[in-house]
Amino acid sequence: MKKLLASTLLAAGLYAAAGSAQAAECGDVSIAEMNWASAGVAAYVDKIILESGYGCAVTVVTGDTMPTFASMNEKGQPDMAPEFWVNAVRTALDEAIADGRLIQAAPLLSDGGVEGWWIPKFIADANPDIKTVEDALKHPELFPAPEDPTKAAVTNCPSGWNCQVSTANLYRALGAKDKGFDLIDTGSAAGLDGSIANAFENKKGWLGYYWAPTAILGKYEMVKLSFGVDHDKASWDACTAVPDCADPKVNAYPVSDVYTVVTKGFAEKAGVAMDYVKTRKWDNATVGKVLAWMEENQGTNEDGAKHFLETYPDMWTTWVAPEVAEKVKAAL
Repeated sequence: MKKLLASTLLAAGLYAAAGSAQAAECGDVSIAEMNWASAGVAAYVDKIILESGYGCAVTVVTGDTMPTFASMNEKGQPDMAPEFWVNAVRTALDEAIADGRLIQAAPLLSDGGVEGWWIPKFIADANPDIKTVEDALKHPELFPAPEDPTKAAVTNCPSGWNCQVSTANLYRALGAKDKGFDLIDTGSAAGLDGSIANAFENKKGWLGYYWAPTAILGKYEMVKLSFGVDHDKASWDACTAVPDCADPKVNAYPVSDVYTVVTKGFAEKAGVAMDYVKTRKWDNATVGKVLAWMEENQGTNEDGAKHFLETYPDMWTTWVAPEVAEKVKAAL
């Protein structure tokens, strides 16, 4: 009995020592929780996996694109930004990567950040000839304005957002007014979301600006229409994105690169987890479904992360070694 007890205590001691060694190898890690939902969920997915699977001691800190980048670049803190829209700081980030201060890991959003003009899938299914924005503009009868159903509508981006400018310029470039369409301003993100929800509840057509990943696109099936041209960055920067540009041309929205960015310090102290952050990615449809679940259940970012890990094991277990996956499952 004494031998059995001794061996049990020895095994427990070795297990604890192994856990402590792993934690020491990973160390303290800080993760930026950006102030939009998809990035917040990603931060807690990483927290749960790094803590449970790799033994890291994780702190989640409030973040936003520009201040988080500046702090990571200049101070090496926080250690990790899970969902970083890199186009906003592309030149400075390239310099930081070249100098070895920061590391660009996996593209968290495998589809990239997507913007465009969308229609409900039930409209697309009933009208298979509509593939492009110009196709949709041939059917004003399918997209009634909310205040005046005798007119058609293109719904704009929320007031004060950069996309309000590009949408207005594309509306003019496409000659949408001459085709019977008014440009409708919903005033806010909530107003924009409400206009989509109302269209689905009443089975009415809707045409306008939206982006992914979002809870709305997780809840309502929408189809993004082609503008029939490739993205022209020079024209976009010189005109499409410039307020009241004199002569806008039809252009396609850029796809935003969205990566995980970590510091050199993270790679050095949490090397055991670098394979994970270089592999981890999810698609916009999955993110949208998680965000829709959060909205319906009034869930926090942490709730959304746990829901994802419990609901989509076939996805996230491919990001880690089998023994790591088992530890995370046990923690859940």
